[in-house]
Amino acid sequence: MLDRLKKIGLGSWIIIGMILGLIFGIIINLFIHDPFIKDVLLMNNVFYLGGNVFIKLMKMLVVPLVFCSIVVGVASISDIKTLGKIGGSTILIYLFTTAVGVTIALLVAGVIQPGTGLTLTDVAPSNVTINQSMTNTLLNAIPDNPINSLASGDMLPIIIFAALLGFILSKLKDEAKIVNRVFVEGDRIMMEMTALVMKFAPIGVFCLMAKTFGSLGFSATLPLLKYCGCLLLCLAIQLLVIYPALLVAFTRLNPITFFRKFLPVMIFAFPSTSTATIPINLEKLTEMGVSKDVSSFTIPLGATINMDGTAIMQGVAVMFAAQVYGVDLGTSAIITVIVTAVLASVGTAAVPSAGMVTLSMVFTSVGLPSGIIGIIMGIDSFLNMCRTTVNITGDAICTIIVSFKNKAMDTDVFNGKKPVDFKKYFN
Repeated sequence: MLDRLKKIGLGSWIIIGMILGLIFGIIINLFIHDPFIKDVLLMNNVFYLGGNVFIKLMKMLVVPLVFCSIVVGVASISDIKTLGKIGGSTILIYLFTTAVGVTIALLVAGVIQPGTGLTLTDVAPSNVTINQSMTNTLLNAIPDNPINSLASGDMLPIIIFAALLGFILSKLKDEAKIVNRVFVEGDRIMMEMTALVMKFAPIGVFCLMAKTFGSLGFSATLPLLKYCGCLLLCLAIQLLVIYPALLVAFTRLNPITFFRKFLPVMIFAFPSTSTATIPINLEKLTEMGVSKDVSSFTIPLGATINMDGTAIMQGVAVMFAAQVYGVDLGTSAIITVIVTAVLASVGTAAVPSAGMVTLSMVFTSVGLPSGIIGIIMGIDSFLNMCRTTVNITGDAICTIIVSFKNKAMDTDVFNGKKPVDFKKYFN
């Protein structure tokens, strides 16, 4: 019995915690009416403590995790100078598709209003960025004191400072290799700490779900289903509309041919991670006529910085939380969310549910409380699989576009007019 329990993965445990928390919360809501047992003992102590300990552990990781990840990422990505316009165009396309994705998420969530009908009175929004001038938005992104920004968790200045530091480290190269090594090891340590904290996710999710449904009962069900539907719709738009449109606009290649050939990679990615799909992604792109010289650079880079699905989730989650707390986000807040979500996706590790850690960073950027993240996490395991599929498809589409534009792709192979010459790509 114990051996079977040990074989259950973290994602499955989170789902189990979510289901048990939902059931337990509804039972409490329907059958326990004693104020001391229900409110004092369970809601305001046991479940509140269990859920908020987990939330605080996640928030504890955000600043060091994102700071180290971006420093290391920019320092390593800077090597694209040797690849000239291929590297630059790859990053621009990755950032563009991510920005488009999060913009779609904000628009769709604004129309569907998934958070309407769910009211959380235990946490009030604080210092929400509702409206300020574009000038002040840009100025506030530049840190007056980076140490103060790190201490206060002011995320946009942290991201800007981390990117500049990574760029300087890349220029100094061997002269600063010790400092660079410190950040590389720091990034590795933070990833290990993230994995450790995530082991507490099932308990945290159980407590948060039990508290939500214990307080609200079935009234919380519809908004959560609307949130899931809204996120899936946004992912579908990115996958089936935006990516094919880009493919046709830049290459005139047939998207149906692409999806027919790429489907095995999408299926493989569904229960996996972006990093784990790199080998099969490279193989499939080679079979489509893409030069290995290009794909061997763009696909690993995409697995690191191109997290369209994660950015879309963060956009929907921000709108969901704003609607739950009754906050009308202004133009500057929307712009801040787009910028922060795009940059946060660069610093998001290619491991399951890592986007949940950086989600609190996006919430902090506009002053929304992060308590609702635990509720979102409870229903996130399946959605995370869908996001991974979108992420790796975006990597492949962008790679094909860059290869086509740089004459590093055989379109006859893509269209099935001739077989791929593997010797050409692997010798």
